[in-house]
Amino acid sequence: MEQELRDLAASGASALARAAGTEAWADVRLQVRELFSRYDLIFPEWRGKGGVSAQYVELGLRNLLKAGPEAAGELCALLAELGELPVGYGALPSGPPAGPGVHNTLSGGTQGSVIQAGSVGTITVQSPVYHQGALIDPDSWPAAGDADPLALGVRPTHRETGLPPLPPYVGRDRDRELNAAVAQARARGGLVLVLGEPFAGKSRTALAALAGRLGGFRVYAPARGADLRGLPALLQGRPGRYAVWLDDLDGHLGEGGLEPRLLAQLSALRVVVLATMRDEAYDEHRHEPHGRVLDLARTVELAGQWSPAERTLLAQSAGRTGDFRLIAAAASSGPEGLAAYLGLGPLLWEEWWRARRADRHPRGHALVRAALDLARCGLDGPLPMDLLLKVHEGYADVAGMDREPVADALAWAAELRHGLRLLVRVTGDTWRAAPFLVETAARHETFPAVDGQVWGCALEAAREGGAKDFAKIAAGAREAFRRAADEGDSHALHNLGVLAESLGEGEEAEEWFRRAAEAGQPRSAARLGRMLAERGEGKRAEPYLEQAAEAGDAEAATLLGKVLRERAKKWLSAGQKGGSAEAAHLLGDHLMGAGDIDDAFSCYLDASNAGYAPVALSLARLHMLWKEPVIAEVWLRRAADAGDAEAAEAVKSGAGNPIDTLDEAVEFLEEGKGLDVVNLGVLLETHGRADEARDWYLKGQEQGDAYGAFRLAELAERQGERATALGWYRRAAEMGHPGAERVLAERRGAAGTVSE
Repeated sequence: MEQELRDLAASGASALARAAGTEAWADVRLQVRELFSRYDLIFPEWRGKGGVSAQYVELGLRNLLKAGPEAAGELCALLAELGELPVGYGALPSGPPAGPGVHNTLSGGTQGSVIQAGSVGTITVQSPVYHQGALIDPDSWPAAGDADPLALGVRPTHRETGLPPLPPYVGRDRDRELNAAVAQARARGGLVLVLGEPFAGKSRTALAALAGRLGGFRVYAPARGADLRGLPALLQGRPGRYAVWLDDLDGHLGEGGLEPRLLAQLSALRVVVLATMRDEAYDEHRHEPHGRVLDLARTVELAGQWSPAERTLLAQSAGRTGDFRLIAAAASSGPEGLAAYLGLGPLLWEEWWRARRADRHPRGHALVRAALDLARCGLDGPLPMDLLLKVHEGYADVAGMDREPVADALAWAAELRHGLRLLVRVTGDTWRAAPFLVETAARHETFPAVDGQVWGCALEAAREGGAKDFAKIAAGAREAFRRAADEGDSHALHNLGVLAESLGEGEEAEEWFRRAAEAGQPRSAARLGRMLAERGEGKRAEPYLEQAAEAGDAEAATLLGKVLRERAKKWLSAGQKGGSAEAAHLLGDHLMGAGDIDDAFSCYLDASNAGYAPVALSLARLHMLWKEPVIAEVWLRRAADAGDAEAAEAVKSGAGNPIDTLDEAVEFLEEGKGLDVVNLGVLLETHGRADEARDWYLKGQEQGDAYGAFRLAELAERQGERATALGWYRRAAEMGHPGAERVLAERRGAAGTVSE
């Protein structure tokens, strides 16, 4: 055996040295280099003074055959392609000899199938019936190196002006095995099949091997279900080399498709059949009669998930080429790898965009869009579901969300699709949009800009969360709002005012709010009115507050009332000084409401001394407050006798009579609501019933009365429970109780911090 390998090395060296001076040398040299690399050997350049040296070649081939004796088969295949196969080596040099004394002699051009045996009986070969006209003239088949991968079944990525339709090919772990299989098929024909999951990159990987190893071949890519039986006759006797590309081989099996006899005829013509197939299709057809041809394939399995080595190669290719598609995939794709990320991404984008229709998944679409838009605003970290729910309700162009429950929408959005999800869970109930969606949106020329309400939510979330890049988010929001404002969006004017106000740019905020109010934005009118009122410019604030109040803004209406009350006080005082009894009465009511009882009484006396009868009911209320029921009843009866319905009802119900007992007071307060709940607790505590009082305090603070939390703190403080008291003081302060805030401030001042 060793002598045979030495002889083969010598014969091969002579043949390769002769080929060095021909046009085929570049292709031959590439094949030899690949053969050496498959056995981890460095390809020698083999150059002497006169060019390629047969002596150097023979030495290199000996080293090759010593490192891998099985390389003899591939070397013989290469020599056969050159027409230099040594005497004694059959068409399948790597297999066993057919038998003693058996030889083949071929002549007269390209042959069909060849049978080698010791004896052969009568053989009848019946040609199949086919329609020659259905096949395309081989001269029109594209060269393998020029074939368009997209036309041959590679899924498109998002197109970008100025870049090729597909990014550069990134090598896979199985490339070496695939290239070896294609090289063997190049020498003697045959079927090479690439198997894998959907979106594993089968087509792109197989076509890379086709272009790299069969560059001069012409390629035929028939339509699914095409009749292939005429191919052998069509190619018989033609010059050149040919390959057949069968993407999704299951569509080319069965009658008229690829079967063992047809494959044998094509192999005899040294036609390479390169095909792809999904794993599930392979399993489905493997044991069917029409699937027997699969037994004859040299199969290479391509994994769906990318290995660490493949991901490293992806990162290197991205850095070397600068192709943004590779850069994005290297940064954002997970184990699904480049093929799924670039091939599946566009399909999922379209699925998500179509889902906005009412009969599909409108709420699921809106949830994903909320995460996507927030990421476009700069919030690219985990997003709480509460924020997504708040944002997703604001998409007016998404109809039918009420028909889809949130749970169903989330299940659809987070469903795994060949390794990718539209909405990705981060931790707990926090989520983010799939990176490929964010990158696609950034390049999508017609995708809608982020709406102002989303920017507003993003700014609020960034501010509350203390985002490090808040300034960047704010700058992005300002630019987006300005663009919208320039296009006539009055909501954007308001948003610019809110943003400026949040950044402490008071004058700019006022200008934006003014412009928005003039454009009909009541929210802006309310904001501007409040800013002016707080600065003491009540008269300027009035028209803006009134605009907002008329639009239903209760807070603006309240503030307007306060502003008008201050002005009313000013003019009622002027009226009283001018001798108006009615002005004195109204001013007294105003002061009474403000808690200025003594000045209110003085005003009432002025009105009474002037004989102004309507003041009677106000004086009755004041005397009741002073616990002077007898005098109060006199004033009440006077007002009632004058026709005052409220006073008459008070007299009838005995409102002027005092509540004499604790039980009566408890009964009275138990029927009350709001502040009376905690008032009842105070009453009970002051009469030594602290345990009962605690229950009423708890009930009051649960209903939102900060005084309840404050009374609980005071009660715990008196009972020596300082830790409990501190907790209730903090709770009361959070609810806005000034007394609790004062206590906490005093303790901070004394100790530097509030602690137990």
